[in-house]
Amino acid sequence: MHTDILIVGGGLSGLALADRLARQGRDWLLTEARDRLGGRILSPDIAGAHFDLGPAWFWPGQPQIEQMLRRFDIDVFEQFSQGATVFQNGSGAVQTYHGFSSMAGSMRVAGGMGALIGALEQVLPSERVMLRSAVSGIKKTSEGVCIEAGSLSINANHVVLAVPPRVVAEAISFEPGLPEEAHKSMETIPTWMAGQAKILAVYERPYWREAGLSGDGMSQRGPMVEIHDASPMETGPYALFGFVGVPPGVRAEHPERVLELAQEQLIAMFGEGMRNPVHLQMLDWAKEKETAVPQDLNSQRSHPSYGLPPSLSRLWDGKVLLGSTETAPVHGGFLEGALEAAERVENVLLDAALEKTPRAS
Repeated sequence: MHTDILIVGGGLSGLALADRLARQGRDWLLTEARDRLGGRILSPDIAGAHFDLGPAWFWPGQPQIEQMLRRFDIDVFEQFSQGATVFQNGSGAVQTYHGFSSMAGSMRVAGGMGALIGALEQVLPSERVMLRSAVSGIKKTSEGVCIEAGSLSINANHVVLAVPPRVVAEAISFEPGLPEEAHKSMETIPTWMAGQAKILAVYERPYWREAGLSGDGMSQRGPMVEIHDASPMETGPYALFGFVGVPPGVRAEHPERVLELAQEQLIAMFGEGMRNPVHLQMLDWAKEKETAVPQDLNSQRSHPSYGLPPSLSRLWDGKVLLGSTETAPVHGGFLEGALEAAERVENVLLDAALEKTPRAS
């Protein structure tokens, strides 16, 4: 099997790059290790509505995601933030206060962020997208690269690694090996939120809103340390989600107990109406080998500074390109960064194609 450009990773950055190349009429294929597209974006249908178990927000002033949502005619709405915020201290005491909602002004997508993945999937030719095809090795050849992806062997002029750099360093072998500095750079680039877990609690009614609460909550007791309204744009069902503060090893060993404690926490913070959720689950991204590696299990205290280090540019004379959100210098780590990275790689590939084009004398 041969293609001009092989894209590794079917998350937002890989799909956005495939979309750009398809509209140019370029020759490309895309491989994805999972049995679904979307990568860190996952918005399953629960009780008749879609809820984000991965990233849920974007912000005004992020032009590429705004443009893509307009292109696909996907509605957006502002994060619900009306009402009081709840705070739980380390002893479990609860108090409410007004005037602060940490995610006020952030934007959500009707149908969840998965609606954007679904729209991209619809415009891409399915025969060029290969699921359950994890890339294990990349070999340099005289004309390009040879990629081992599941049971497939694919020859390409360029390979774009639209997956977290740490995952590349952990899961993919290179022949010949990459320079030591390049390998170290990939290992040291953190994957934003990779070690996190989210708990989602779905209800028939928005009990917190009815009590004058925004759904925002902060806790020093846990297991959720930060809670927000996760309700869809449509009328019901409603939901809260929380970021889990329990260490990855502990929650992996005792997931049922973490959920039990989370339900007790929701009742303590938001009232008796939270006792019987329609649905309660935890998605632990730290357990997803396509997202997280052991280095990601230590939580990051602040947003990393991202961008493509010089050691990772023009690998193998430009035959190997990195194109995940972690390589974006402005919005790295965010959904906007995934689109920013796709645009950068598109320009690099275009420059490479122009260099090969014979010039008129």
